[in-house]
Amino acid sequence: MKLLIDEQAANWYRDELNLDKGDSIRFFVRYGGCGTVQSGFSLGVSKDLPDEIGMSAYSKDVHFFVEQKDLWYFDGHSLHVLFNETYKEPEFNYIKE
Repeated sequence: MKLLIDEQAANWYRDELNLDKGDSIRFFVRYGGCGTVQSGFSLGVSKDLPDEIGMSAYSKDVHFFVEQKDLWYFDGHSLHVLFNETYKEPEFNYIKE
């Protein structure tokens, strides 16, 4: 499994969350929402420090990561975070490996 963040999505997070060089963003599993991999769950986003990294990527001087304890959610899928031009915000794409 891999975590990939496109540059436009990383820029959006930097702007919207007022991130500085070296900050970290965690993608975490939360109950509810509209997820496509695990019914009844979705991904949340928070500015956080890593504990036990399961997968991570760097883009635009920001560290994006998922904790080891949340890898079950992806069920063998990689997470590609891309910028959606229509909605002007990032979107999560799950790619089966």
